[in-house]
Amino acid sequence: MADSSSSRWNMLKSACPTREILDRIADKWTMLVILSLGEETLRFTQLRARIEGVSQKMLTQTLRGMESDGLILRTVYPTVPVTVEYSLTPLGHSLAGTVDVVREWAYGHIGEILLARQEYNDRETPRVGIG
Repeated sequence: MADSSSSRWNMLKSACPTREILDRIADKWTMLVILSLGEETLRFTQLRARIEGVSQKMLTQTLRGMESDGLILRTVYPTVPVTVEYSLTPLGHSLAGTVDVVREWAYGHIGEILLARQEYNDRETPRVGIG
């Protein structure tokens, strides 16, 4: 159950435990796992195929961290070989809406960001021969 007294926590303080949560949920791999599991349960190989660029090691670390934080459920089936499936917990689903908002914001503003980067690079590029 959520703690309604947010004044108890201050993320700007280095000792605040909410910083650990921020590290987890602001991680790109965590966000991509949440997006992938938003509507279906997947096996490890399916997740890895869906999330381009993630290594086996990084996906394993991300899934373990998310499981320890209660964001995903890992279900093991006693088959040969063992089948393992991952799904979002209710806590994970509660975060999925926020992740979707961030994704939509990124889609909606990527043009502005790319333009700003180009303008920045143009300003910062040394001008050879101008003196």
